[in-house]
Amino acid sequence: MRIEDYMLLLKLNEIGTIRGTAKAILISQPAVTQRLKYMEEYFGQTIFIRTSKRLVPTPSGEMILEHAATVIEKEQTIKNKIAQSSKEVQGTLSIACSSLISQRFLPSILGDFTTQYPKVAIDLVTGISENIKRHHKSYHICIIRGEKLKESTCIHLFDDPLYIFDTEPFPVNTLKERPLISFKSDDSMNELVDHWLYHHQGDIKPVKTITVDQIETCKQLMKQGLGMAVLPESVSDSMKEEYHFVPLHLEGIPVTRDTWICYQEGVKQLPQVNHFINSITSQSFL
Repeated sequence: MRIEDYMLLLKLNEIGTIRGTAKAILISQPAVTQRLKYMEEYFGQTIFIRTSKRLVPTPSGEMILEHAATVIEKEQTIKNKIAQSSKEVQGTLSIACSSLISQRFLPSILGDFTTQYPKVAIDLVTGISENIKRHHKSYHICIIRGEKLKESTCIHLFDDPLYIFDTEPFPVNTLKERPLISFKSDDSMNELVDHWLYHHQGDIKPVKTITVDQIETCKQLMKQGLGMAVLPESVSDSMKEEYHFVPLHLEGIPVTRDTWICYQEGVKQLPQVNHFINSITSQSFL
């Protein structure tokens, strides 16, 4: 059994469906099914029962899953010990990163980092900050938006001011009624926007909401005149020069999204983690 097989078993148990797992790890459903069949043949036991709602571990499956978690933990422990004992910076650096940060800033940061430390293997997961927070102990480093992680060391990277954009002007002393285009984000982002709209309901009234998966899709729909969109400065580029916009303020204070790098203090003993933290905290983001 390979370590990747044990990781797949834990992912199947976490997500609960073959389809969802295949989507999460970016391989085909038949490939996941085939690997699960191989593992069940290897152990000579059925690992999961397939119900209409989710995969349910059998009693034997529960023991195999427990063994898988132990194997992965021991594998990571020995990798960390080797990395700590080596004079050269190497080993695995596991990062969970907000989708926006991974698209906008992380590629260049990782490019520079891996050029300087070519023997460090990067294990990267991207997604919504709320999902990252739920599994933050699975990673060396989490880069998240919104509220910082509790019971973790968190360093503030930057504030990201919010703006509402539209192809049509924002009139003064006149109610603006337009569709609002929103992108999939965590609840804290939605709460910021809803709170601001509540306090400006005499100026702006969304007549309906169009929800899309990606922030880039949200931008393009706004540019085509389908409605307003609230976007952070980090993805606005030159939009303030081309489109009508209003900065989100409450009582004269800008509404912003905080971005944090969070980690458990002990992981800084790993050279690859310590060097990455030093690298990213020295960056200028906006």
